[in-house]
Amino acid sequence: MEENIPQDDSVHAAVTVSGLYENWFLDYASYVILERAVPAVEDGLKPVQRRILHAMKEMDDGRFHKVANIIGQTMQYHPHGDAAIGDALVNLGQKDLLIDCQGNWGDYRTGDSAAAPRYIEARLSKFALEVLFNPKTTKWQLSYDGRKKEPITLPVKFPLLLAQGVEGIAVGLSTKILPHNFIELIQASIAYLKNKPFELYPDFLTGGYVDVSQYQDGQKGGKVRVRAKIEEVDKKTLVIRDIPFGTTTQGLIDSVLKASDSGKIKIKKIIDNTAADVEIQVQLAPGISPDVTIDALYAFTDCEMSISPSACVIVDNKPRFCSVSDILKINTNQSRDLLKQELEIKLNELQEDWHMSSLEKIFIENRIYRDIEECETWESVIETIDQGLNPFKPLLRRTVTREDILKLTEIKIKRISKYDAFKADEYLRGLETEIEETKHHLAHINDFTIRYYENLLKKYGKGRERKTEIRVFDVIKANQVAVANQKLYINRAEGFAGFGLKKDEYVCDCSDLDDIIVFRKDGKFLVTKISEKAFVGKDILHAGVFRKSDDRMAYNMMYVDGKSAFTYAKRFQVTGITRDKEYDLTKGEKNSRVVHFSANPNSESEIVTVYLNQLANARKKVFDYDFAELAIKGRSSQGNKVTQYSVKRVLLKSKGKSTIGKRELFLDESVGRLNHDSRGRSLGLFDSDDRLLVVYKDGQYELVNTDLTQRFPQEQISTIVQFKSDLVITTVHYIPSQKFFYLKRFKIETSTEGKKFSFVSDEKGAQMLLATTADESSIQVVLGNKKSSQSKTFVLHELTDVKGWKAQGTRLMPNEVLSWEWLYQNFNHQHSDANENLVEDDGGHGTISDDDLLVEPGQTIELTLPERGTAEDPGEQMSLFD
Repeated sequence: MEENIPQDDSVHAAVTVSGLYENWFLDYASYVILERAVPAVEDGLKPVQRRILHAMKEMDDGRFHKVANIIGQTMQYHPHGDAAIGDALVNLGQKDLLIDCQGNWGDYRTGDSAAAPRYIEARLSKFALEVLFNPKTTKWQLSYDGRKKEPITLPVKFPLLLAQGVEGIAVGLSTKILPHNFIELIQASIAYLKNKPFELYPDFLTGGYVDVSQYQDGQKGGKVRVRAKIEEVDKKTLVIRDIPFGTTTQGLIDSVLKASDSGKIKIKKIIDNTAADVEIQVQLAPGISPDVTIDALYAFTDCEMSISPSACVIVDNKPRFCSVSDILKINTNQSRDLLKQELEIKLNELQEDWHMSSLEKIFIENRIYRDIEECETWESVIETIDQGLNPFKPLLRRTVTREDILKLTEIKIKRISKYDAFKADEYLRGLETEIEETKHHLAHINDFTIRYYENLLKKYGKGRERKTEIRVFDVIKANQVAVANQKLYINRAEGFAGFGLKKDEYVCDCSDLDDIIVFRKDGKFLVTKISEKAFVGKDILHAGVFRKSDDRMAYNMMYVDGKSAFTYAKRFQVTGITRDKEYDLTKGEKNSRVVHFSANPNSESEIVTVYLNQLANARKKVFDYDFAELAIKGRSSQGNKVTQYSVKRVLLKSKGKSTIGKRELFLDESVGRLNHDSRGRSLGLFDSDDRLLVVYKDGQYELVNTDLTQRFPQEQISTIVQFKSDLVITTVHYIPSQKFFYLKRFKIETSTEGKKFSFVSDEKGAQMLLATTADESSIQVVLGNKKSSQSKTFVLHELTDVKGWKAQGTRLMPNEVLSWEWLYQNFNHQHSDANENLVEDDGGHGTISDDDLLVEPGQTIELTLPERGTAEDPGEQMSLFD
């Protein structure tokens, strides 16, 4: 079918595509950046959010409105569909700041969507009405169709952008500003107005933990790590209480199941019990460590997420990248300017009111209205009134205009007849007081702004405390916490290694994230990523999982040099290597061969028997060689010469002990983890079989090994020390049935590792006041009530002997304890230099708290005491722990 193409001059001239692209695409990009994705720095709102709030203000009558009606009202200003407006409205409502919600608005924690707009209702919050709107200071523009006026930006007197956070993707750029805490933002604004330093860190409604060490003030290139809050209920159960920002409970559960299916973690079951609070129960498979599983959840699932902020906002109609501190300063300066504008407007209105009230007083009290009775024209009326006011014009604060006189002519006779001069004077004095007050505020606008913020904090700060706990996260290495979901096999003769060689020799369990190290008979070794099957070289002597950071592993080796035929022995470690690169452990001569090799996880030495060839000229053809005589060196050392004669074979005679001695162990209390890297407090020097004593704040103790994968949450633990058989724990605990505190001193009599033992009463309400491992200690206690008190000193180590850990102890004092403090502690039993920092010469002090009664030496505890009975009625006194 032929096309009907006109052949006359109506055909337009051709336009190049490149020109169209250049102009139209830039217009489109500018529109998306300025009108859709990136918020304005003035009010922190995208256009759709601003139009929603403006529409709700127009509808506001104090009652809830159907969301469907709000969407319809907003469509007068927003040239897009109702779905986009509804989603933006729900998003605003879920942030629980500007909008009061009624009905099912969904749940940001679970990802559940809100009910249909016709079923849910909303209204502006009191905070929004106070902070967002003032038509007198608002700049207006016409709506998209020219029928309505809408605000260019709202006159927000609060750092709203930082409180709510925002995320948007435009053409060629994106923005991601994390939400911050309401109270901390106001405090930071006040600090800025007082020229004091301040710091801002994100706070999320989902709670959890956040590591802000790389936040970089929210600028592009920074990042924060967020973690779920995971609690160990028992050895078989973990509970996730809070989820990280940016995920949902269902998304987190899916990530856990995916990690379980891939073999990275081993769990039996995961149950979602989320209701008012998040609660996801993770049941562990038999024999799986809870501490390692917690690390694995952070390493392989959405229990830990990394967020990269990028603060981009619209400033002067252009996108600009800046820091959150810059945004806060801009918002605070704007709040001060808006408050100044409001005061200037108020001052002008007060002065105008005073002027007209004064004119009215002069007009009525001096009966100027009678002078116009003889006037025949309107102009003569105006002129007569003006002449009547002439004697009083010097008393006024501005000139009298024609409009002022016209207003006087509009006063009704009824009002003149009921005029009360006394009330008029009182009203004028009140106006003068307000004028002076307003002038004072304008002269001290900085102080006025600070009081404004303090008032906001007082009115709206309750219940808006920080939800996300700031912590420093430890670095979890995935290959160290991955479950051993594979088995390593080798074929020594053919030179293959991997987890797919199930018919060949089994070596050890491993994970699919591990590297393996392989040593061969020719004296060469390599490190490679584990796979199903890989060629690593024939004549394999040893293969195992390679741990790069393991500085305890040492290899003992004896080899024959291919050129001189001399035999050498060496001890070495393998640390820094390049994966898949072969390294030679001999002198590099052709035909060199290894005659003895062993891997020693704790750097053990060994004694071997060397058999020489029967044809050798040596008088002694069999002799022992002790590797303990060799120092551990690098892999490139050639070793010490053992013999110049030909060696027939070498056999192991006996295993020796570790030759590198004890290692110093440290506790990094900021993350609750053990390490050998000098991070945190030194716990002493440890052998491989030494143990730690952990004393918990609930009055339990536990003996544990020094495995670095363990977690020690500081909110649960009082102290951790190196366990010694002569260690004595001194504790003061409360027994509710006796209404007395008891003192007891005991040694650890149990030997079971990894099991907790309670050394306080098992009665309900039993609590711990203090516990220490000091040999000698004394405390000062204030006894009594709020009306009368007395101080008493107790030398604890002199008041009772060392007894069994199940003993009740010696009665010490009644429960009328107001406060206590250490006077002296001496840790003679801790001989290690690393533990001398535990000694407290001047002691600490504290008061008793129902939530935190077991304290470390020198720890301070605050207490809000319960109300006690009066002196007239001592029988009504309340027990501290009732």
